[in-house]
Amino acid sequence: MNYVILDLEWDSTFFVKQKRFINQILQIGAVKLDQNFQIIDTFEITVKSAISKRVTGRFARLTGITSDVMRTGVPFAQAVEKYNAWVGDDTVTMTWSNSDLYTILENEENLLDGVKFKIEKYMDLQKFIQNEMKLKGYEDKNQVSLALAAEFLDVKTDDIDFHTAKDDSLVAAYLLKKCYNAERFVPLIKDTANPEFFKKLRFKSYAISNLKDENVDKEYLEFSCPKCKQKAKKVTKWKYSNRWFSANFICDCGEKFNGRVTFKKTYDDLIVRQKICEFKEKKKENKEVTV
Repeated sequence: MNYVILDLEWDSTFFVKQKRFINQILQIGAVKLDQNFQIIDTFEITVKSAISKRVTGRFARLTGITSDVMRTGVPFAQAVEKYNAWVGDDTVTMTWSNSDLYTILENEENLLDGVKFKIEKYMDLQKFIQNEMKLKGYEDKNQVSLALAAEFLDVKTDDIDFHTAKDDSLVAAYLLKKCYNAERFVPLIKDTANPEFFKKLRFKSYAISNLKDENVDKEYLEFSCPKCKQKAKKVTKWKYSNRWFSANFICDCGEKFNGRVTFKKTYDDLIVRQKICEFKEKKKENKEVTV
């Protein structure tokens, strides 16, 4: 089995056919590793846009791919076919976060006719590396960038040109080799042949705005007094604003507070957050929900 670390550079381009902007892939870069995570080959190709003659200034500054350079690239379908031939068989493909997968799906559906990226098994390398960083004391919960991960893990990047697809893949390869732990790495590998893989990927998480939604667990609409820990009584209707439901509560001990709860539905789970705020005096609000 080999491992491929794939990286894409894309530019936001107006797609006249659909009258909206899409993230158009303009560079594909990758590094191939053997079972010992030694680099055995690299790949990089520039894509010629089929929907725009120019790239944005920001994209050119970040990647070094100017409009002139882009126009010397190969058609997108040809670029993907060359990449697929290079990948080979029995390969685990990794990207730095799964955001590249969303862009791949968008490009396949809108810009390719039957051609698809060859991804048989997949792993989110960013997720693995950040978990390993946490074990070493890294505390920030935000998604970590390649550059920050390299700095934290003391990976040298003096000869690296960040925001070019092949070099970003190289940095990711250095990080993987430094952090590899089979016990924590292997369970993160997913089989894309499983229908649930892309079904989950396409699912868009959303905030629940209706307390009658079947996913809402009514237990989370109850609050305990922060002072005496006893169950408090809700004395106002639930109001919804900025993804939060809120209501006033009063406890038998006399404590008053405002209880807030938010529900986020993901493919696998319901994420619930509760917090207690200062008691709100009665006033007009945008939306009321009766439960």
